Amino acid sequence: MAGETGVFPVHNNKFKINTAGRVTTDPLTMVVVKDLETFSPSIDANTEEWTPMDTEGWIRRAVTGKGLSFSFTGKRNYGDPGNDYVAGLLLGTGQDVESIFEWELPNGDKLTMNCIINLTTPAGGDSTNIDTLEFEVLSDGLPAYTPAV
Repeated sequence: MAGETGVFPVHNNKFKINTAGRVTTDPLTMVVVKDLETFSPSIDANTEEWTPMDTEGWIRRAVTGKGLSFSFTGKRNYGDPGNDYVAGLLLGTGQDVESIFEWELPNGDKLTMNCIINLTTPAGGDSTNIDTLEFEVLSDGLPAYTPAV
């Protein structure tokens, strides 16, 4: 599907997390987190503003930094390596929650980045629901964007 154009369903996006954190970049440790239902990417910009005399009161602006984050919601799938890895970060801090994230877009482009995983909901719901898994993936440095070939 690399390099295709047009519109695609959201489920054609693919996500992988490195279950070895940042210890290795072995492709075998990059796994899908099963049973994710929604994702929401967000870009945060650091914007500096100033009003110099020569702009007659009009503000000037410059983006001086950016951050990328993804929010995921899904179901807790016990026994799935990706799902278990994310849920296992419940009490982690510092380097324990550092990993590598990969997003393959429907047209075949890829975004790879060092990340921090913030587990926000490790389980829960109504008594007749399936356990929830919710987490955020936050960029840690400049992501690498590779166009489809």
